[in-house]
Amino acid sequence: MRKERIERASLYSEVTNRIIAELEEGRLPWVQPWDSAACGCTMPQNAGTARRYSGINILILWAEGIARGYASQRWLTYRQTDAAGGNVRRGEKGTVICYADRFTPKAEAEAARGEDREARQVAFLKRFVMFNVDQCEGLPDDFIAPLVSPDLVLAIVEADGLIAASGARFQIGGGEAFYSPSHDFVQVPPQAAFHEPVNWYRTALHELGHWTGHGSRLDRDQKGGFGSEAYAKEELVAEMAAAFTCASLGIAPTVRHADYIGSWLSVLRDDEKAIFRAASAASKASDYLLTFAGSQK
Repeated sequence: MRKERIERASLYSEVTNRIIAELEEGRLPWVQPWDSAACGCTMPQNAGTARRYSGINILILWAEGIARGYASQRWLTYRQTDAAGGNVRRGEKGTVICYADRFTPKAEAEAARGEDREARQVAFLKRFVMFNVDQCEGLPDDFIAPLVSPDLVLAIVEADGLIAASGARFQIGGGEAFYSPSHDFVQVPPQAAFHEPVNWYRTALHELGHWTGHGSRLDRDQKGGFGSEAYAKEELVAEMAAAFTCASLGIAPTVRHADYIGSWLSVLRDDEKAIFRAASAASKASDYLLTFAGSQK
């Protein structure tokens, strides 16, 4: 058990330190991949099951893709590669991702029943080593075929559909973009106010990311005032939620609030689990929004 705690702490610190290093360099891991990566704007997924990765694993795999210049965002474990009839090339280094969950030990479940109380759950964090299909050889054609990004026009049409289907009180006008938790509405300036029309969609999806956190939806803490730690955490969730949603719709993410980098760094330095929680909350927010676009597979 002690070894597991040490490994879990090590993984939290490894990932958090990597994210901090990116932010200190002025790069955002949820934006960077399409500045120079060879692959198109896609979410990382398992090449064998087509299952999309979520939470912190999106950031880990995106960052590895840009660092190594992979042409695909398809990944496999060593065992999956072997089962598919291929192999990982000699000398290739894998990328560590994680699976977090909770379970109830058998002894605790029995004790809880005897004491007529709710059983306590234990958190665990499991590592998996992934290999990009670019690191493998001999894989079937359907494993290595490039992922097709949605056509940009179609993607924007889907974004319009998402906004309409969400049922959010969505107001267009004024000179500022914001979400009001107390009145539960989103306001975004008209498209004419943006130098590039696509930025209207990026901004709208950011504010809708906040909208998902309302008490009647995903119920996140949105009570923090401007400049507070709670405010910084919610902005971090909305930033990543917008990036994940944009990528799912084929719209390359950009930075909406780069001026918050300093506050995000403060949050991450104080709590090595903060980026894991934020990425998890962002995935849930993005998934919530994407149900309105019919984009979830």
